[in-house]
Amino acid sequence: MSDSSNPPVTTPGGSAIQPRPILWLITLVAVALSLFQLYSAGIQPLGLFYQRTIHLMLIMLLAFLIFPVFGPRRKRGVLGWIIDVLFLGGALLTGGYLVLFLDEIISRAGFWSQTDILVGCIATVTVLEASRRAVGLGMTIIGLVAILYAFAGPRGELPWLGQFLPGILEHRGYNIDRVVGQLYLGQEGIFGLPLGVAATFIFVFVLFGAFLESTGAGKFFIDMAYAATGRQRGGPAKAAVIASAGMGSISGSAIANVVTTGAFTIPLMKRLGYKPHQAGGIEAAASTGGQIMPPLMGAGAFLIAEYTGVPYLDVVKVSVLPAIMYFATVYLFVHIIALKQGMQGMPRSELPQMRQVMRDGWHFLLPLGVLVWLLVMNMSPMRVGFYAVITMVVVAVLRYAVWFFFVAPQQGQNVTLASTGFMIWAGFVKLIEGLELGARNAVAVSMACAVAGIIVGIVGLTGLGLKFSAMMMAFSGGNLVLALLMVLLASLVLGMGLPVTASYIVLIVLVGPALTAEFGVPLLIAHLVVFWYSQDSNVTPPIALAGFAGAAIAGSKPMETGFQAWKFAKGLYLIPLFMVFNPEIIVGGPVPVVIWNGVIAILALCAFAAALEGYLFTRMSWLTRLAIVPAIVAVFYPDLSAEIAGVVVMALAIGGNWVANRRESAAAGVRSG
Repeated sequence: MSDSSNPPVTTPGGSAIQPRPILWLITLVAVALSLFQLYSAGIQPLGLFYQRTIHLMLIMLLAFLIFPVFGPRRKRGVLGWIIDVLFLGGALLTGGYLVLFLDEIISRAGFWSQTDILVGCIATVTVLEASRRAVGLGMTIIGLVAILYAFAGPRGELPWLGQFLPGILEHRGYNIDRVVGQLYLGQEGIFGLPLGVAATFIFVFVLFGAFLESTGAGKFFIDMAYAATGRQRGGPAKAAVIASAGMGSISGSAIANVVTTGAFTIPLMKRLGYKPHQAGGIEAAASTGGQIMPPLMGAGAFLIAEYTGVPYLDVVKVSVLPAIMYFATVYLFVHIIALKQGMQGMPRSELPQMRQVMRDGWHFLLPLGVLVWLLVMNMSPMRVGFYAVITMVVVAVLRYAVWFFFVAPQQGQNVTLASTGFMIWAGFVKLIEGLELGARNAVAVSMACAVAGIIVGIVGLTGLGLKFSAMMMAFSGGNLVLALLMVLLASLVLGMGLPVTASYIVLIVLVGPALTAEFGVPLLIAHLVVFWYSQDSNVTPPIALAGFAGAAIAGSKPMETGFQAWKFAKGLYLIPLFMVFNPEIIVGGPVPVVIWNGVIAILALCAFAAALEGYLFTRMSWLTRLAIVPAIVAVFYPDLSAEIAGVVVMALAIGGNWVANRRESAAAGVRSG
């Protein structure tokens, strides 16, 4: 029988039915987590284990409170509450044990007590279950497979399992003490680098994005994009590209980006004349690009910086040009479709005015300016995120104060004690909403990083990374293009069950050594290539998650929308190849060489889009489209004569298309005269 005094309430987003006291508890834990992160980021930094264990403990408490054991649409019931209370206890034990007994555990490193091992087993099970609820079953299964792999072998807990391993994957096998010590009691497992990055850099920037979202920055970016591009051909689609670049750069999820900006852009694209599956595909491709757009890159910039040892600011700098190239490609696809279908822009009367947009939302640019300035000053990214959040809060408070005490009286509105109190209370509620939203948004990525830590720990323990490198060399025959194709296929398969961040971590641990040591790819480029390919599952059928989200909003068929997203996002495949074969645009080189490579890359991407659509200034013949293909390959080939030949062919094809368009226009003018 339900308690009528505490009716169940649907959580934000309609994801789960929760009793009101549980919602209050979720808010309490989420706010505590956000305040803890701000405290450790800007006031008193904590030691490695203290920071990561407290973070994981609070994240798992949130995961078990937000996501019931039997699914988000079902009430917990008595059995569900029993299970969830056990796991909530496991979350508290996971963090509390290390925090309370850290000195003793360190002093007996390698000679663990039975209590250490028991708590480690409970912690591992708790992490896997929290990941199942917050991230998905695929992540948990991969984590379990990794643990079973560690146990397989003549000296392991499951020696019979080793008989089924191919020869190249065989290893000695490990007992439960060694595995638990690796996963829970050391720095290479659950509390390894992935969770470390999530517990420091990623969280504070996710919190910053949450404050931007809760204070209306999303609408500001979208209105600004519409004001800039709305009157052009295919204006709403171009606005979707620009708005997705802006929102995606501060968002941690391509899918969240689709539903945020797509709610505005997709209906307008359809109204303008884009087919529903085209509108959904454009939004999905643009939103996926947000994950490669600095400064955040969907948390990837921080992970790349930590793994490579390259300063965060340098990672951001070298990622700007490839991101611009990607969005230029999507933008050109949008423009070509608008030309092919004879679309026009939106009427001025239906568009926001740039002057008014800037007047209403200029303050949203101040925190971003502070963020960029502090990064340029080489301040720690975690401290930069702290000051960016504080600046966002201060700017919001000042904006409301100016309106309330100066603008409102000029408009004849009375400022009373009651209205002042209401304003203060509304501001406090907004602050709590931002703190809660930031913590909620961080649950999935932190749990993905925790399980990724399990996988990384097992790879290090068993030497799987070196074996995987040997397999790559064997299957590719030492051919770099085939090796990159294998990485692409692996990223697609992993992306079906893992979020982008986890897919990148797992892949770089497995294939990174081969790309750098065996094929000579520079370290930073290897990481960028794997990170870009990890975005693939968002837009590639059969599991095009961002494409499916776009289809839901557009009212189109998911697979059709997924194929459109796959077509528009082709820069995800070509640009990493260009990085590998023309590394000067990333690692640096003579200025003329960098400029030349940048120009020919953009030309090649434009030619590719035109050849794929069969249209640029006017329709292209099949012969011209076929001629462009080897020209693009030549541009990607690291030989100056081949590059020049490719540029000449593409220039002739594009120039010929322009001339044909001029002739058609002249002939049409003569006929109409």
